[in-house]
Amino acid sequence: MLNIAFTPQVPSFVIALLAILSVGLIGYGLFKRARGTLLRALPVMALLLAVADPQFVRETRSPLKDIAVVVVDESDSQKLGERTARTEKALAALTRSLAESPDLEIRTVRAGKTEAGSTATQDGTRLFSALTSALSDIPVSRYAGSIMITDGEVHDALAPDKAREVHASYMGAPLHVMISGDRNEYDRRIKVESAPDFGLVGNRVTIKLRVDDTGKAQAPRVPVTIKRNGGAANQIFLTAGVTTDVPLQIENAGPNVFEIEAAAGPNELSAANNKTMVSISGVRDRLKVLLVSGEPHVGERAWRNLLKSDPNVDLVHFTILRPLNKDDGTPLNELSLIAFPIRELFEDQLNEFNLIIFDRYSQRGLVPAQYMANVANFVNQGGAVMLAVGPEYADSYSLFGGPLQSVLPAEPTGRIYTGAFKPKLSEAGLRHPVTEDLEGALAKNAALPGAAQNPAWGRWLRQVEVAKPKGSKVMEGLEKEPLLILDRIGKGRVALLLSDTIWLWGKGFDGGGPETELLRRTAHWLMKEPDLEEESLSATAQGGALTINRHSLTAAEVPVTVTLPSGAEKSVLPKATTGGKFQASMPIDESGLYHLSDGKTTALAAIGTPNPLESYDVAATADKLAPLAETTGGGVYWLQDGSLPSIRRVEPNRASHGSTWLGLKANNQYVVTGLSQMPLAPVGLILLFVMAGAMLAWWREGR
Repeated sequence: MLNIAFTPQVPSFVIALLAILSVGLIGYGLFKRARGTLLRALPVMALLLAVADPQFVRETRSPLKDIAVVVVDESDSQKLGERTARTEKALAALTRSLAESPDLEIRTVRAGKTEAGSTATQDGTRLFSALTSALSDIPVSRYAGSIMITDGEVHDALAPDKAREVHASYMGAPLHVMISGDRNEYDRRIKVESAPDFGLVGNRVTIKLRVDDTGKAQAPRVPVTIKRNGGAANQIFLTAGVTTDVPLQIENAGPNVFEIEAAAGPNELSAANNKTMVSISGVRDRLKVLLVSGEPHVGERAWRNLLKSDPNVDLVHFTILRPLNKDDGTPLNELSLIAFPIRELFEDQLNEFNLIIFDRYSQRGLVPAQYMANVANFVNQGGAVMLAVGPEYADSYSLFGGPLQSVLPAEPTGRIYTGAFKPKLSEAGLRHPVTEDLEGALAKNAALPGAAQNPAWGRWLRQVEVAKPKGSKVMEGLEKEPLLILDRIGKGRVALLLSDTIWLWGKGFDGGGPETELLRRTAHWLMKEPDLEEESLSATAQGGALTINRHSLTAAEVPVTVTLPSGAEKSVLPKATTGGKFQASMPIDESGLYHLSDGKTTALAAIGTPNPLESYDVAATADKLAPLAETTGGGVYWLQDGSLPSIRRVEPNRASHGSTWLGLKANNQYVVTGLSQMPLAPVGLILLFVMAGAMLAWWREGR
């Protein structure tokens, strides 16, 4: 390349001033019609040219290759149908075609792929993040354009207005899109649009469900099945394309996991997005407890103080101060006692209570047998009863001798221990969640043999002996006799505390003990608190791993079968830790609903977001990328049409796509590798012009 360059000997403004002065003088001479004025201009121009020092410059240039970026979508939705095959075929053809342009460098970026061992991204397919990263080190002057091979389901696409800013300020080159899917693909999907986080046990909550059919007319009615905690399926019908309010029953405290599945449509693209789930935590609306205290005693306030301090408990407490068989001659009109509402409590309102506690209560004609039979039926139907007993349990008026006998876990022998003894945990108690980690239950050297038999607790002073105990004997007293028994009867639960001196712990006698915590746990176990279940199985997601927690009263390590959302099964063996706890961990490979079973107990774990963006909307579309392609001057092409568009290099600001071709900008950039210079006005030539001009001017003036 040949150019003319100036290398002035003085600053440019000096040359400009000399030129202006020279033009002024020559102009003045012409105005005065002085002879030889034009001839005098010749040496002046020659001197100015000498000062400017013009040079012939010849550059040796090496062309720079333009850079084009090909972004290949490898997200999970690309695995559907023929998308992967079409993508690889198109990529191979593009690579061959682009390689034929010697002035073009190709960068291929594969994006959107889920790494092995990790959950599917909740942010969907992010191709523009990968494109931005690839463009970060490309000079703007060498960027030729980009080509995306995708199904069109891109979740970080720029809005058209933002795309204009990027195109004007940096890109300035076309973005072309090749769609790997088919036009008008059919797919059905279901989505929970809104759901509450909590619901009251025994009540219904409302969620909003929507079923959509894409690619063709909406189906009039779509069958949808709903399962709660892996139970029986209930079927409802939803209108496609319409958001519907669906009521769900909250049956238990803790997680209520609902599996929701829409029936598969004919030849639909994917069944993965036909399923979704929602987890709603069940909470109890203030548990209602009836406390009936019989003969007044010093430990009566232990239960009352405990239950009154719990904000989630509504307590109804009656103390029997005057049995019906007491006759001291006091006139009825002088008695200020409240009549005991037997029928209201034990018939009309009985099923409203979650727990009934009899504290040193005996049958002395106050509550007729038919009402106590109601209490026994209350337990069998799912209620809970606790007896905290003293000497009255061993006499002829014992509750064991009436209708309540059928639900009580132990029969009194009539013997009462009155010596001091220290309560201890039994073998079952060391594993039961009510007692296993009570403060002070294990000595500091608990790893040593027999350490559990020496708890740091104070002594009790009385215990009722029983025979034929059933259920779990979690605490022992004198001679290893049962002290606290927990039992399940029918659908309900019963607890029997065989001493009335637990209050000594609360007073700090002999060092005291965990009175409040023991009574609280016992009461909440009776009311079916999930965290206190003795046989339980659960799982939580922590740091990319599924932590499996199992609890059992038996010491055997039992394998847990984990069914993944895809239907694949894995066997995991939780290892014993402390008490009745077992724990194991496994990597999370998928998002969705995990089913766990140890052969006796089942559990569900909802991991990640149901139907993340990547798997929810999978029908191929050009709608998300077409506006951006149009803004940048690019085109959209469907690979199902068979033939790929040809590739052309186009000049800036020219059309860069057509129906059968796509263009990549030709920037024509280069780097100068060599430079040679030659003076345009040699010194001898300048002197010749100066002398010739001066002599001619002198000659003209002399005539």
